[in-house]
Amino acid sequence: MGAISTFDTAPLDGALAASILDWWHDAGVDLLVEDEPRDWSAPEPARAPRVMPGQAPAAALPVAPTATALPDTLEAFLAWRLSDAAPEATWDGISLTATGPAKAALMVLVDCPDRDDGDAGQILSGAPGRLFDRMLAAMGLSRETVHIASVCARRPIAGRTPAGLEGRLAEIALHHVGLVAPRGLLLLGNAASRAVLGTELTDARGHSHVIDHKSGKTNVVATFHPRFLIEKPMAKAESWKDLQRVMGDLRA
Repeated sequence: MGAISTFDTAPLDGALAASILDWWHDAGVDLLVEDEPRDWSAPEPARAPRVMPGQAPAAALPVAPTATALPDTLEAFLAWRLSDAAPEATWDGISLTATGPAKAALMVLVDCPDRDDGDAGQILSGAPGRLFDRMLAAMGLSRETVHIASVCARRPIAGRTPAGLEGRLAEIALHHVGLVAPRGLLLLGNAASRAVLGTELTDARGHSHVIDHKSGKTNVVATFHPRFLIEKPMAKAESWKDLQRVMGDLRA
């Protein structure tokens, strides 16, 4: 079983504290400390990426050519993401911009807004958003301290990224990461994993990755989207291991 983090947290009210304890319980945490110290900064053994039958290696995945130069400041980029020049501008729905500090230590990337996010005016609202808040709180973080964005600014039909735009949207997401230059990047869900790492979530999970961008390097961890954890609560234990890995990367 796992142990809870000693990550510094702000004082919590009773309801939030109980919610965080529920999250830890669902994730399999039953100890305040572990019997043996753990070196969170120790490098993980290298693992060769697996390639599924019929799937091209990540390096060979096609990337759509850049139609126009992307803005080179975060403020201009976020405005561009909401403009008619963005790839999703013709889709139905409401475009949602990223939230959180421009220079956050942790950036979180999801696939796309959920159905209710447009009305709520933010990415990760409703039940998935409440679970996401508990996940952040268990790490000693909150929405006010992390930069939250999505690969798609609007929700595509059936919630799936159009195949013809995957390369372009991946390029845009990586540009966004470079503008924020976080120490850690948490990918929630398969589409986010494919966009940044070029691989399926099942292959990306279980260890940290490092990506290069124009501002340096960022440690990347991929895990399940909160909507999946609501449907499959037993996966919370595995997700908690991923969140612990993020915490270790931030401390390194």
